[in-house]
Amino acid sequence: MRSASSRARVGELRPSQLLFTFGVGAIVDLPHLSVMVMGLDDWPTESSLDVHEERLLAAVKKELGSQVASLRTPPVELDSTGMTSNPFDGEAHIGVPVAPFPRWVLCPRCRLLAPLNSDLFQLKIDPFRKDRTRYIHTACNHGTGKSPAVVPARFLVACTHGHLDDFPWVEFVHRGPTDCRYSLRLYELGASGEAADVEIKCVVCGKTRRIAEAFEQGKAHMPACRGRWPHQRTFAEESCQVKNVTPILLGASNSWFPVTLSALSMPTTTDQLAQRVDAHWGVLQNAANLQNVGLLRQIGQLQSFAQYTDEQIWDMLQRKRDGLLEATREHTDLKDPEWEVFSCPAPSRNNDHLQLREVDPPSAYTTYFDKVVLVERLREVRALTGFTRIESPGDYNDSGELPEEKRAPLSRTAPVWVPTCQVRGEGIFIQFCEAAIESWVQRLADLDQEFREAHRQWRTIRKLDPDAGYPTLRYVLLHSLAHALIRQLSLECGYTTASLRERIYSRPPGGDQQPMAGFLIYTAAPDSEGTLGGLVSLGDPQSLGRHLDQALEAIRLCASDPLCAEDHPYRDGLTLHGAACHACLHAPETSCERGNKYLDRSVLVPTVEQKHVAFFEV
Repeated sequence: MRSASSRARVGELRPSQLLFTFGVGAIVDLPHLSVMVMGLDDWPTESSLDVHEERLLAAVKKELGSQVASLRTPPVELDSTGMTSNPFDGEAHIGVPVAPFPRWVLCPRCRLLAPLNSDLFQLKIDPFRKDRTRYIHTACNHGTGKSPAVVPARFLVACTHGHLDDFPWVEFVHRGPTDCRYSLRLYELGASGEAADVEIKCVVCGKTRRIAEAFEQGKAHMPACRGRWPHQRTFAEESCQVKNVTPILLGASNSWFPVTLSALSMPTTTDQLAQRVDAHWGVLQNAANLQNVGLLRQIGQLQSFAQYTDEQIWDMLQRKRDGLLEATREHTDLKDPEWEVFSCPAPSRNNDHLQLREVDPPSAYTTYFDKVVLVERLREVRALTGFTRIESPGDYNDSGELPEEKRAPLSRTAPVWVPTCQVRGEGIFIQFCEAAIESWVQRLADLDQEFREAHRQWRTIRKLDPDAGYPTLRYVLLHSLAHALIRQLSLECGYTTASLRERIYSRPPGGDQQPMAGFLIYTAAPDSEGTLGGLVSLGDPQSLGRHLDQALEAIRLCASDPLCAEDHPYRDGLTLHGAACHACLHAPETSCERGNKYLDRSVLVPTVEQKHVAFFEV
């Protein structure tokens, strides 16, 4: 990262963090600074790379508009080590721009609370030690020695429409607009640091007020939202409709939620050369003639085409441009092409991005599973399309259902590209027997209706269409087993639970589209070679059967029973799951695609409360 004002390097983040933890509009806590990642208008594109994934790009266009032309990585240095010997080189300035936020800071000695633009603070940059970049209070009259480094004020205000602003310190302490030529001090009267012990005082007029009042009696004490977009250095064109802002703490987990889309790279043809051309289309699409192909080979861009001649590559390029390759059917769901490939694995479709190997299901589960596929190599591309504050996008079925007014934009104008990262890894795909799962669903019509009603009430409270997006009881079954297996596999595969992810493929029969019943458990890393095979090695029939047995046995009894087993799908509008809790089925946020909703271990095995709804009889 680099400061947008000084262009000084102030910290480092991994590419995946710029999408899922500290993306556009998020606040990054550095040793002596708190900064905000700026919008895409300020990001340099000359040092970023194109990522080719047509299915994902089409999905992004559907959400953000047809003007989106490409998926690009964050700015990267040419030196893969991320180190530069001279901090004054131009390469040392490559990075994602940030700006100090919040703009109000506190002197820890004299307790002065003032904005950075008050000319009371000076930025000190150490080009050789990025972690020492800081603001100091040069006029501090308390204590002796060097001027103290100031710290960011730890209270902010936000709204559900994605706006974020500095806490209204002046208006808050004066209980409204004032003409006072204020000078504020912030005192912590207790050791706990809680809001009840934090007092703000104006030393000019003598007025004081406890910060706790901002969090009491709803939000009646807070002003209307100003519609500020600090990552764009501007305010919303239309006034925000939120009457009272929500006070939050700096670093609060609800201050930023990413809205992302992801897709697994799937082959669109069985022709190996066509697959390679498609995978490297970002490089090859600019080749205007045969000579350009030769130049690309000379500069090392065609290492994957060593067994093909320039003429063969050029001929395939022309066929792709003329639309003569196998037609790719358009899909309304990103998961449809993935299901088609996983459910019918063909060795001829294996390529650099995807390696599949089908194995037999465990002998004890042949009546439940149709297919087990070991995904020895996969590539996932993830794109950031926006973000929310206060409310998580996980409450919606997909990002396309998220109300437009709650999705904060990535740039001042409609984006022509979005930040993207690609990761490589491995996984295990399990396909259920359609006849077995459909027979089970038909037998449990009452439980299906209970989950459906819980789904309707959940969405009604959140002012969403109550009849839309119900995933059906088969999704509850698939989702619950995926969670149970993730917890079990993490004990032996070498990856933590948070490193494993699920991808659920669920669709009931009926309509024009084929039914789906299966899931993929996978792990991925940003390294060019991906992961090391610790997960896929557990997919062999004997090993997988043992882990399935242990996973099902582990959830028969929960440490929170009988309370956990007595849970119903809907309880006071706070949950949407049955017998599931953090002691038995809940997974980390990075692992679950539905925020730990639509889970119930009683659909897998008998529990102390439910004996007759379990799918498995092993």
